[in-house]
Amino acid sequence: MAGDTERIEKDIAQAREDLAKTLDQLAVKANPQRLADDVKTKALAIANTPAVKYGAAGVGVLVLVVVIRKILR
Repeated sequence: MAGDTERIEKDIAQAREDLAKTLDQLAVKANPQRLADDVKTKALAIANTPAVKYGAAGVGVLVLVVVIRKILR
């Protein structure tokens, strides 16, 4: 009987440790600053691709041409 009690207490202690580790991991994953940094890093990676760079440059040139044409009319 005493062995069962000790085993149950050890199981409870292990379950508490596992739960604490899980909660710590969730706290790290749900950290707003970390999430914002991840989004920023991904956005910068996408923005630095050649397709986006050249596309943005093309849009910029197009806007510049339209503005110049409006001014000259």
